[in-house]
Amino acid sequence: MLNEIEERLLSFIDENELIELTQDLVRIDSVIRPETANTESGAVKFIADWIRKELKMEPLVEEVVPGRENIILTIDSGKPGRTLMFEGHTDVVSEGDRSLWNHDPFGADIEDGKIYGRGSCDMKAGLALNLLTVKALLKSREEFKGQIILGILCDEEDLMLGVQHFIEQGHADNVDACLVSEPEENQLCISMKGALRIKLTVHGKMAHGAMPLTGINPNIRLARIIIAFEGFEKNQKELFGKDEYLGWPSVTFTVIQSPPPPEPPQLNVMPGESVAYIDIRTISGQNHIEIKEALGNILKELGSDDPDFNVKLEYLADKPVVSMEKDEPIVLTAAAVYRDITGKEAVYNGVPGATDGTYLRDLKGIPCLVNGPGPRHMPHQTDEYVEIDELIEAAKLYLLTSYRYLRGDH
Repeated sequence: MLNEIEERLLSFIDENELIELTQDLVRIDSVIRPETANTESGAVKFIADWIRKELKMEPLVEEVVPGRENIILTIDSGKPGRTLMFEGHTDVVSEGDRSLWNHDPFGADIEDGKIYGRGSCDMKAGLALNLLTVKALLKSREEFKGQIILGILCDEEDLMLGVQHFIEQGHADNVDACLVSEPEENQLCISMKGALRIKLTVHGKMAHGAMPLTGINPNIRLARIIIAFEGFEKNQKELFGKDEYLGWPSVTFTVIQSPPPPEPPQLNVMPGESVAYIDIRTISGQNHIEIKEALGNILKELGSDDPDFNVKLEYLADKPVVSMEKDEPIVLTAAAVYRDITGKEAVYNGVPGATDGTYLRDLKGIPCLVNGPGPRHMPHQTDEYVEIDELIEAAKLYLLTSYRYLRGDH
């Protein structure tokens, strides 16, 4: 139940500002486009300037790789206590074929109570939520203990270089808990899938399409691998079943290039090489070392009766399954706040993928609660959106959760 101080605190949420800030962020194209050198830099500049103007503070902007930066802001109450981090990322995935969208992917249109656009839920809304939660807390002048850290990071959608750099620079050393505002319909996600990301290269020999016997076709070998890995996925589902929060394990071929760039594909040319990228998502019970051994054995078996079978596996990322218990202070606080704000019990779940919180939990042991606004299965789809009512609800949940957590209620 809310007390008078908390009711007053919630009055500092400016709903119109939250909507408009989300729109402003969606309108910034922060897709990583190597062909045009576009990065998150536009979003980083906008947010850094917003912090200077609205919070009257100077953020730390650190270059992770050329053209790609993290924003870190530390707010110290001057009183000993917990350190709470708000985490979000500035990059978004490509909009794909714009003709398939009913809304301009960078227009931030509002229709039927939804903000549309690439990154609207994943996760420009989450960034706006983090920023305005901090602004409302400061504007209210309600006293809190400990520290708040805003970590607005780059490269979450690829190799998560931003959060790794954040950790390497020591910014996570004293963090006691983290709220990750990824789109989870305001559910309390206490676990995240693991991930293995693989580049698979099949070597063959280029030949004329009319004379295939003079070459070695990598595409045939790749097709056999795809079928065999599909069988492995089925086996893993049978062995480990469906996790309560994380669902099923998966093995997904996401990119196939034959030949790989910069070689142009030609109808009458059998390529000399094929490349595939594989996104493996794991659940509790699966062992990544055993998975790597099993995939290696599959390739050995496929090559046992094929002298021209020449394949290389390269692991680009290896992120474990991470989880925490419901009795973590940040989870207990968030669940109580959810009940007080909505009148309903919180829904617990798991993140169907990995987040920057995966690294914070795995490398630093930080309890990371993923509980931002937006449809769980909408990220990376056309006509991505976030519901305004859910976004406003999230602002109330975040503000009160942070206030109670820093006060030390649990």
